[in-house]
Amino acid sequence: MPTGQILLHEGADGSHLILLAGGLTKVTVALPDGRSALLSLRVGGDLIGEMSALNNKPRFATVTTCGTTRYWVIQREQLYGFLRTRPQAALELAAMMSDRLRWSNRRRIDFTLFGVQVRVARVIADLARTHGRRNRDGVVIDVRLTQPELASICGAAETTIHKALRELRTDGLVDTDYRRITVRDLAGLRHLGHLDPDEE
Repeated sequence: MPTGQILLHEGADGSHLILLAGGLTKVTVALPDGRSALLSLRVGGDLIGEMSALNNKPRFATVTTCGTTRYWVIQREQLYGFLRTRPQAALELAAMMSDRLRWSNRRRIDFTLFGVQVRVARVIADLARTHGRRNRDGVVIDVRLTQPELASICGAAETTIHKALRELRTDGLVDTDYRRITVRDLAGLRHLGHLDPDEE
């Protein structure tokens, strides 16, 4: 699939799930005011659509490709048959869903405990860990995020995100150009975000 294609539609019926073989996708939900909120990013090796495959309810979110994406479609019957004969795979699937719930809960706690700059630092540090590529300048986050998308995942207004990024640049923690962030000082960013330095 090329960039900008919808793999799963929020609210649609469907019991299959998708295994991403390569590429990048974003998971969004529609807001009452017509905007969309970015919930997460998924890359090669990730499963998407697993909740509807397991509980037979409509899709919770929309998944859109952010670059050329390769994937496999797995029907629910295939999944169930696979999990029945491979209990270790069922445990891995449960662990994956638990990790995603933990990440979602952490974002909610962040909104309550921390100001915007700390939330931005935490999200960028997390993206550096999951989608970062080291080079001589630091850690390049290979995710093309717009400021509105970063604002939605941080739970802040776009103007506030712009100010927070400017302060991070001034402090020498990050560099930004068109939709790309390079972390220049990951240890400093994690310190600002109150993150465990050993959590890599």
